[in-house]
Amino acid sequence: MQKLKLANLYRSELIPISGKLVERYNLCLVKLGFTETKLKTFSIDGKGWSPEIAEEKENSQYLNNGEANPHAIIISPLQKGKPVYVPFHTFDRDMMQLVFKTYESKINDITRDCAICLDFDQNIDAFYEPLDVLKYDTISINFHLINNLYKAQKTQFELIEKFKEGHNFIDENLHETLLNSAKTYGDLRSRDLHLPPLSFRSDSFYTRAFGGVFVLRDFISPIVVLEDKEWYKEAIKDTTHDVLIYHISQPELMEKLRDHVIIEYDLEDVVKTKRYERIKKFELSQHLQNPTHAIKDILNDTVLFKSYLNKVDIKTRKKIMGVELYLEKLEVSNQYKIADIVDIKLFESLHEPHSSLDPKHQDLIWMLLVNVAPKDVLFLYWYDKEAFYNSFKTWDDSLKDWAIETISNNI
Repeated sequence: MQKLKLANLYRSELIPISGKLVERYNLCLVKLGFTETKLKTFSIDGKGWSPEIAEEKENSQYLNNGEANPHAIIISPLQKGKPVYVPFHTFDRDMMQLVFKTYESKINDITRDCAICLDFDQNIDAFYEPLDVLKYDTISINFHLINNLYKAQKTQFELIEKFKEGHNFIDENLHETLLNSAKTYGDLRSRDLHLPPLSFRSDSFYTRAFGGVFVLRDFISPIVVLEDKEWYKEAIKDTTHDVLIYHISQPELMEKLRDHVIIEYDLEDVVKTKRYERIKKFELSQHLQNPTHAIKDILNDTVLFKSYLNKVDIKTRKKIMGVELYLEKLEVSNQYKIADIVDIKLFESLHEPHSSLDPKHQDLIWMLLVNVAPKDVLFLYWYDKEAFYNSFKTWDDSLKDWAIETISNNI
């Protein structure tokens, strides 16, 4: 990942945490039912998630109490607008944006000497089977302050009212109690520490629960797409929900998405795009064996690309150039079918969200598409960074350089 870090393409917007903020973060962890971190310094994203703590705990979802109970931590106003690098749901960042939009001034004040624990409550105590994710509807975002600061403020108000009564102003014990509260928590009289729960409505989304599930429910009929084969087998046993269920690798999925006007394709248009060129180049890179030139140079140089295209076997060459071959044959006769000439995965990679979709749905469908056929390095990076990082680790160094250059040139 060092190459990505140097190019500012790997978690480049993390916030460094040290000193008192570490203490407050640990208090949040304990309040949420987790164990403290032993780290003295670490970094966090917009949701309060830390890659260093995730590594320490060997759990990328260490802020979850089970898959049905995710949490977040706010210890700095700098978290506003920051990325959520490993979201458990695709709407996690939207929820954090809602929180800061609603309570920005209160967060700025509270985090001067306190921290905020967030509980995302969807009224589900635990998941038992994959289609439990359909229960997601309205999520209540609840807020809890460490050190019971809100309760301490309430106590201070009560002590002050008591101080004003009768001759209590000469009560030395009351004086001492007030002073101790002020020393411990500061003067809380003028601070607004009340953060009423917020409601967030979920529609279509992706969740990492059950190995990864896409829930599409704003279309002709609800569709659930599972990434895990075993959980898919479990899900199709369900007879109570009126929902279409697919595994992400099923060809029938793409057909259904087209039928439901969720995705579309236009091969004549797409071959003129940079996206097609990226996909074609990546496809060739997967079939190069012991090249004498750097993969980056082969993919960037037209002459070298053609040279190596002619070095691979005829079957592979047809696979890489299948779309163009199909369009050429189509000019002569319309008897040819896409499936007869174009590789199925290459064909799937050339789909896009239907133009009629709302922008937020387009992003979700792009995420689904780049996981169905992960052949465009740029779109994979844009729409599913964790999937991109996992693939990146397996690539040849020169292919990594090409991917970094491709992404950097499009940001």
